[in-house]
Amino acid sequence: MTRVAIIGAHGKIAQQLMRVLYDRGDDFIGIVREDDHADDVYRFGGEGVTLDIEHAEPDAIARAYEDADAIVFSAGAGPGSGVARKRTVDFEGSVKAQRAAELAGIRRFVQVSAMGMDDPVADDADESWKAYVEAKRDADVELRASDLDWTIVRPGSLTLDDGTGLVEIAQRVSRGAIPREDVAKVIAAVLATPSTIHTQFELVSGSTPIDEAVAGVASAES
Repeated sequence: MTRVAIIGAHGKIAQQLMRVLYDRGDDFIGIVREDDHADDVYRFGGEGVTLDIEHAEPDAIARAYEDADAIVFSAGAGPGSGVARKRTVDFEGSVKAQRAAELAGIRRFVQVSAMGMDDPVADDADESWKAYVEAKRDADVELRASDLDWTIVRPGSLTLDDGTGLVEIAQRVSRGAIPREDVAKVIAAVLATPSTIHTQFELVSGSTPIDEAVAGVASAES
């Protein structure tokens, strides 16, 4: 049984992930900003921890990882948040979570990013979008430069549709959409596949079963 600490556990991907982990018999800690969100984690079958990563120091985050085997960073400032919070949550939150993993002696770190984060941003793009891309891109750069056993998962447009269990995964894929349920199942498969360490990939809905697709990326990257 694996014990997973999920940062940003109130988010829609994280909630799907908690369902998947529970069904697999894994244990999880859901790190959230508010007490009522922590109560939701307990209802999913995990342990809820209230902690605001935007303002917490790495040592406090490390304590929240108690006995975890792996970290999943799925936090984000979210739509409607200002430019400043894109930096303090999506980038600085990730960096602090990475430092906390090092302090806690936890090597496995899976980060939920987004498709196309390394692509140039148009000069006339919305400032909030620019800030989002810069924050996600820089967080990924920081993680790739770390000594952690990282994997970066970059889904396409996210939907609330039921998962199909079928995906397309590669370093780069054509623009497309994917249900959050399938993203969660991919994260769970990544956690169970050590050969995905030090891989970064994009994913959208496709025609390949998730476990096969994850294994294919791992072997292609090895």
